[in-house]
Amino acid sequence: MGRKRLLVVLKPIEADPVSQSEGPSRITNPQSKMLHHLDSRRKVHNDAISCCQNILRRKPIEWNSVVLTDLSQPVHDVDLVVTVGGDGTLLQASHFIDDSVPVLGVNSDPTQPKEVEKLSNEINASRSTGYLCATTIDNFEEVLDNILQGRTIPSKLTRISVYVNSQVLPTYALNDVLIAHPCPAALSQFSFKIKRDGELCSPLVNSRSSGLRVSTAAGSTAAMLSAGGFPMPILSQDLQFMVREPISPGNTSSLMHGLIKSHQSMEVTWFCKEGGVYIDGSHVFFSIQNGDAIEISSRAPILKVFLSHNLQTTVKKCEEKYLHKNVIACKY
Repeated sequence: MGRKRLLVVLKPIEADPVSQSEGPSRITNPQSKMLHHLDSRRKVHNDAISCCQNILRRKPIEWNSVVLTDLSQPVHDVDLVVTVGGDGTLLQASHFIDDSVPVLGVNSDPTQPKEVEKLSNEINASRSTGYLCATTIDNFEEVLDNILQGRTIPSKLTRISVYVNSQVLPTYALNDVLIAHPCPAALSQFSFKIKRDGELCSPLVNSRSSGLRVSTAAGSTAAMLSAGGFPMPILSQDLQFMVREPISPGNTSSLMHGLIKSHQSMEVTWFCKEGGVYIDGSHVFFSIQNGDAIEISSRAPILKVFLSHNLQTTVKKCEEKYLHKNVIACKY
């Protein structure tokens, strides 16, 4: 068997915010603490990259590294992708990875609870959540050895497939899809229904709101949860949807939030002059216009991701709560 081949995808190293500021502002500027916090984050991330690369040099593997912003072609001919950054780095890298290459995320700058508590009255000192990142530099070598020696296997995470006017979009969402007017203050007007094999599973819902969000199980703890959704077992193949800030929903209010089962799809018709389909945040955007038909489902290539042991152990607890939510959300 040949040597394992790895591709390391690096979050870009940002410029030093402190060194770019004027000298006196480092002392008198009320934003100096935030500047120094950002400088600390840059240095910690840079050190994490060096640490990971030093570990890789000691392994009997072939590897290459690329900055995320320079990644432009689908990733092939490697046995493993290692992302060094946070969830955003893994999410953006996933857009170039099919269902054949597993991914290991390294959280290069995890949040330090003591730091957050110490600075809570002055700044937000949160760093990276790293929900999808299985490692930090503290255990990267141990986890990597287990992967290289076949002692651990990746989990299969569901992604979202989006069709616009029967044409599939080239990017699959690992976290969520947002359909909305490109201006956040503008009204989004659309209708949607849930179908299975061409048959209706829900009534047609007409909505005037600030948009429609659909998330995977992996994305259910991100913006969806912040908006009032519920966390799903990370290995679930269902999708969760929510109409954002519906205007006078009336007797359809119970239909503004629910589930798209793995054997179902959601069909959306857009009724505004302008619109957009945002995939996993603001980096990937596709324009839509009045009358466009959008189909959303979980019938997309999965992504193989190595998850942390702590995250895997919470799946059972989440499943019990999810089954209860499942009954409520799908009552129609």
